[in-house]
Amino acid sequence: LCTARLMIDEGAQVVITDRNVAAGEVSGDELGARSHFVQQDVCDEGSWNAVMEAVQDRHGRLDILVNNAGILSTEPFQDIEQTSLAQWQAIQSVNVEGVFLGCRAGVQAMKDSGGSIVNLSSVAGLVATPSLVAYGASKAAVRQLTKSVAIHCGQKKYRIRCNSVHPDPIRTDMGDELMGLKGYIDGPDIETNWQTARKRVPIGETGEPIDVAQCILFLASDESRHVTGSELVVDGGLTAA
Repeated sequence: LCTARLMIDEGAQVVITDRNVAAGEVSGDELGARSHFVQQDVCDEGSWNAVMEAVQDRHGRLDILVNNAGILSTEPFQDIEQTSLAQWQAIQSVNVEGVFLGCRAGVQAMKDSGGSIVNLSSVAGLVATPSLVAYGASKAAVRQLTKSVAIHCGQKKYRIRCNSVHPDPIRTDMGDELMGLKGYIDGPDIETNWQTARKRVPIGETGEPIDVAQCILFLASDESRHVTGSELVVDGGLTAA
């Protein structure tokens, strides 16, 4: 919810979506009157159509789309020989097809008025991930899709920018899930694994949700009006080392 809070603080009307109705309604209540919750399965084309209709009916237009839904793994760490087809398909469905459907719906909604699309990728989309092959491939696909959308919109003169954000492991539920996966760090507990992860980062600490949210806010805003097709890496220098 960190990104949604920042958007609201900057004056935005925010529509949040979740497949889980109960969780989405709780989040909507926490964010207050400038937010609205709509149930959505990002893998479902009809669900995207319903969300765009809800945005149009409630606010008149869409200015910013943040594709943030994603899953890490459905099994312990798996390399190319161990990854099941079911795991591969489950991860691609959410992490790639969900972003594809979102970008397509967002372009259709914003092509007359302009706007910004921000896709959440990962440092896993920039480097090899031999023990998390399905996830890494999905995030690399998001990076490439982002650039294709950006150039398409530029060629069509739609005034829609599209960029990707690539965080390192962040202190979120998914970050804790990563730290708990067998084969990642394998310390005695999740907190010890976080301490080990921090030592790998050149600036000496892993990122927090606010670090990613501030980058999303920048890419969504007019301050980044000349930025499109770019990847913003938020990793404390991890991939540069």
